Amino acid sequence: MAQPQTRMTRQRAVILEELRKTKTHPTADELYGMVRQRLPRISLGTVYRNLDFLADSGTIRRLEACGTTKRFDGDISAHQHIRCVVCGKIGDIMPPLPEPAVEGLSVPGFDTIYTARIEFDGLCEQCAAAAAEKQ
Repeated sequence: MAQPQTRMTRQRAVILEELRKTKTHPTADELYGMVRQRLPRISLGTVYRNLDFLADSGTIRRLEACGTTKRFDGDISAHQHIRCVVCGKIGDIMPPLPEPAVEGLSVPGFDTIYTARIEFDGLCEQCAAAAAEKQ
C-alpha cells in the first residue's frame, strides 16, 4: 500500500500561506480563488485534497457545523468560533473560553466521548444592520 504524501509541496505551502493570511475562515472554493492568484494552473481538486491533508495532519483546522459548508482555519490555537446564522460568516472568540470537560460523562449508546466543542451562533454586524433597515 502506498504511503500518504507527507512533504510540504509548493502547492500545499501556498494553500497554507493563503489560509493563514486570512481571518475569514474560507471555504475550499473561496481559498481556491485566492490560491489561483499565485498558482493559476492549480485545480480545485488539488486544493480540496491538500486542505483535507493539512486538516488531517493537524496543520489547519476544518470547521464543520451540522448542515453547513466546510470552512478552514489556519489558526490551530485553542479558541472557539461564532457563526452568523444569516450569511454563515465565522469569527474567532478571543480570548478563548475553557473547553468543557468530558471525563466522567456517559451517553446511552456511546462507548467513548473524546472531545467537546463550544460553538456560538449569532448575527454579524452587516446582517444585523440589514435586519434593522428592514424594520
